[in-house]
Amino acid sequence: MNSLLAQHLRPHSISSMQDDVLIKELFLSHDPDGRRLDSEQVLRAMENIMCYATASEVPVSDEHGDAFAMNNASNIEVVGSQEPLGHTVCKIAREILCKCSGEGDLHTRTMIVFDLVGNYRWDAKVVLVLAAFATSYGEFWLIMQLYPRNLLAVSVAMLKQLPCNVSMLKPRFKALSLLVKEMVEVTKCIIEFEGLPIAHLMMDKEMISTTKSHIFIAAYWVIRSSLNCSSHINDLIAMKSENPNSNAIAAWELSSFVSRLSSICSHLRRQVDACRQQTETKLHQKLVDLLKESQIDNQEVLHVLFALKNDFPLKDCSTQAKLGVSELKDKVVILLVSKPELLPLEKLFLLVHRTYDHPHNKNLEGSYKIVWVPISSSETWTDVEERNFQLFSCSLPWYSVRQPQLLNSAVVNLIKQEWNFKEEPIMVVLDSRGMVTNSNALDMVLIWGARGYPFSVTREIELWQEEDWTLPLMIDEIHPLLNKWVQEGRNICLYGSENKDWIIEFNAKMMEIRRLGLQVDMVFVGVKNPSEQVRNVLATINQEMHTTLLSFTEIQFFWYRLESIRKSKLRLGKVADTDHTLREVSALLNTEDSDNGWAVFGKGWPPDIVRLQGMQLMECLNLFPDWGGNVARRGLVGAIRNALGLAVSSEPCSHPNVLHYAEGSPEGIVVCEKCKRLLKMFVVYE
Repeated sequence: MNSLLAQHLRPHSISSMQDDVLIKELFLSHDPDGRRLDSEQVLRAMENIMCYATASEVPVSDEHGDAFAMNNASNIEVVGSQEPLGHTVCKIAREILCKCSGEGDLHTRTMIVFDLVGNYRWDAKVVLVLAAFATSYGEFWLIMQLYPRNLLAVSVAMLKQLPCNVSMLKPRFKALSLLVKEMVEVTKCIIEFEGLPIAHLMMDKEMISTTKSHIFIAAYWVIRSSLNCSSHINDLIAMKSENPNSNAIAAWELSSFVSRLSSICSHLRRQVDACRQQTETKLHQKLVDLLKESQIDNQEVLHVLFALKNDFPLKDCSTQAKLGVSELKDKVVILLVSKPELLPLEKLFLLVHRTYDHPHNKNLEGSYKIVWVPISSSETWTDVEERNFQLFSCSLPWYSVRQPQLLNSAVVNLIKQEWNFKEEPIMVVLDSRGMVTNSNALDMVLIWGARGYPFSVTREIELWQEEDWTLPLMIDEIHPLLNKWVQEGRNICLYGSENKDWIIEFNAKMMEIRRLGLQVDMVFVGVKNPSEQVRNVLATINQEMHTTLLSFTEIQFFWYRLESIRKSKLRLGKVADTDHTLREVSALLNTEDSDNGWAVFGKGWPPDIVRLQGMQLMECLNLFPDWGGNVARRGLVGAIRNALGLAVSSEPCSHPNVLHYAEGSPEGIVVCEKCKRLLKMFVVYE
């Protein structure tokens, strides 16, 4: 204590010897024992009281009710204390009331209050005293606002002998209001400084020492001003007459406190801003260095990202349990970074389906965790963003940052600058040692779900090496019956358009072909960005043509999946000229909403599909009597390719492909995955 005190008593760090003595006295009362609370939330509750107290008429709207629900101080936990916040505030308020009516100078009474809050940090000391003052001030104005319309208020006012007319007291209340504003501004500076991760960084000791001296003096004058304000409220009780001279003297006294706090605030603001800037620079660099180097585990990285202000910065959205970063030790961590509104609901449902509900997820046994990190669009969270966060953080099956508003600005800047987060959601993957292995795995997760584990770029490349442009890639897990059809090797036709006349014509032609013996299942997939017109088309198809397998939401899933396929390919540097999958998926996504639709024919095995569009599609269907007989030998896709001359050659290719015999496997219609020509088959015995 002596060495720390000596550090803060250096002559250049304080303005006078009087302040030296005051800081020494403050240190004697300061005995922190680890108690912490959300000072910002308490201060917001105090500001609400002061705001409503000065309004003559304050209707209680739904918006105010929502604000109360979000800023409800009764939910604030005092960490490290068995005493609820309300009890602490009431105890301080009683002490202030007793000291206001008792003997002793204002300094002595102020130091008694400091003794009462000695176990708290400096920001907590100030907000607790402000909250205690706000309750007394709010009670006074609650009675005055209800008086004389409410008989209960009239009775209480009479017993307290409160003034019936407060118009003569306006100068006093105006000065008091100005003083409260300065107290709040100074308190915000104190809260901001106390929240800086100074202990985790190599900071300028001289700067920190000077700023702390300002903090101690500022805390003293805020609490002293609170007692002074309480004295003025207490003086109104049993006031016999509204003496203009006494009111002028009271207003002048309050104004002198305003002047002093204004000066303190301006100096303190400059110091805190300098400390914050240095902190952000050093913390940003520390994070960059940590993320570049492989650590023993992921704990230091996660601690610097989320746990500098709180030992339990995360929560389990499904149970609302508070969690520390230790819950993520030795796990792959996916940081889902987004705006508070997260994703469109349909895309969010798809993401949940591809992760939480994915059958492969059970095999991983908690080897990875998704943590939602909401980032505000501006520096200050809006009420709408707060409501969105509360809604989604109580509904998701993942983890979430518990108080994203408190994320350090250096962390937010790193997410925006190093990870390139702008408006669209991203999924940043940290391996079990805290290294970034994928700066955005969102599309990878939407395509393969839990199969993508450990979700690194390397794994994404491996998965694409195993994939080709096939029906399973297009429709995986969108609908269980569709997956079953693919596994059974049934002929499937996916078709899309929002032109009702074309859809009726196309289905009439397909029905005619099916009557001729072609077995093919029809699946309508609409268009990209389906509108209300697609809903109407779905209803028409159900009533007049065939049962639509996919719902409107599942149609959206289909197009989200195609978009993810294209984005994943582009992110890996592929180009449509040389990548068959990218070329085909881009053709579907770039299909304009014209009068003519498109169709994709294929089956689960062999893994070949063909896309036809517009006039080419209808011409092919009109020629079915000519090529329908080839379906049994070549398969549906092979017959279509042959009819339209789409195959490179009618001769078998020479690419080797060893297929293990399975009971019921197709014979004579195997297509080469590389050149799409027929494979000549030989039987090999082992």
